[in-house]
Amino acid sequence: MENGNSTHIINFSAGPAKLPESVLEHAQKELLCHSGTGISVMEMSHRSAWFSKIITNTEKTLRELLSIPDNYKVLFLQGGGTGQFAAVPLNIMAMKPGLKADYIVTGSWSAKAAQEAEKYGTVNIVYPKPIKYTSIADQSSWNLDPEASYVYYCANETIHGVEFQYIPETNGVPLVCDMSSNILSRNFDVSKFGILFAGAQKNIGCAGVTMVIVREDLIGHTMKVCPIIFDYKIQDGNNSLYNTPPTYSIYIMGLVFDWIKEQGGVAKMESNAITKSSMIYELIDNSNGFYSCPLDKSCRSRMNLPFRIGSAEGNEVLEKKFLDESSAEGMIQLKGHRSVGGIRASLYNAVTIQETQTLLEFMKAFMRRNSQQS
Repeated sequence: MENGNSTHIINFSAGPAKLPESVLEHAQKELLCHSGTGISVMEMSHRSAWFSKIITNTEKTLRELLSIPDNYKVLFLQGGGTGQFAAVPLNIMAMKPGLKADYIVTGSWSAKAAQEAEKYGTVNIVYPKPIKYTSIADQSSWNLDPEASYVYYCANETIHGVEFQYIPETNGVPLVCDMSSNILSRNFDVSKFGILFAGAQKNIGCAGVTMVIVREDLIGHTMKVCPIIFDYKIQDGNNSLYNTPPTYSIYIMGLVFDWIKEQGGVAKMESNAITKSSMIYELIDNSNGFYSCPLDKSCRSRMNLPFRIGSAEGNEVLEKKFLDESSAEGMIQLKGHRSVGGIRASLYNAVTIQETQTLLEFMKAFMRRNSQQS
């Protein structure tokens, strides 16, 4: 609803992103009184038995959804994914005396993470920066350092739409992954990672909380300069309650985890993601050049689908018309990131197949009306 209008709004934002409607309705019902407590979760002491139950259940459901092994700790922290760009090197770069780390840079977010890590040690970019972030170099060309403390990558680059379809091989060096925009959208083996983290606001909740999953042998190597709120050992020892955590964001994330479980778990989310993204990519690929996607097919994101009208540079007049008309029909936040332009549809878990179908039909109709102008 918008301004009392009955038009259904479909939110294709890259983040903060759409939440499941049933989760919002649940939170709305409990806004003033959570589970008979007489108060809102927003007013609840983080050290109360009430909130202890919320955070415990949130972690329990996450462990079930991802089959997290017992030797991995789950932390709920503040600072966003960007905070983890610093927290990761501050916690584990000093595990080896050389203070070195390998970074696989495939887009803006992994590039920013590498730049942040350079403050604390030596960063090796495993392959030269491409002219444009549209592909992932073959693993055979990577220059990995066996003496690195860890290997870092971003599983899904929200801005450029580059997504790994596999887990990189590191020959025993701990693997660190930013999964902010595709966590819980595909099955994977947690035991292949040393650390993985995800800011909630893209695919699993509202802004304010960052989920960190860390193997317990990587805890306790923190640099002395590490701020205490980013110290994994301190946060683990205090059950993420060393300071006041983002209580309401943790509550919402727990509701989203419950929703995913009810829908059929990660397997169902992955099936939906394949269906939704395939619908849009198939239209783009069969549009006779009206729509174009700059990405190699081997690394196209299922979550963030960037495309242009016409050539790779795009037709800005038609793209503006596309954005204006789609917005008028209730499909919002389809504009591409300011650094790359064009159009971007983010098809996170909460975006339904039916809503994606609505976008698909609009794209088909728009192409029919404007094919002579592209």
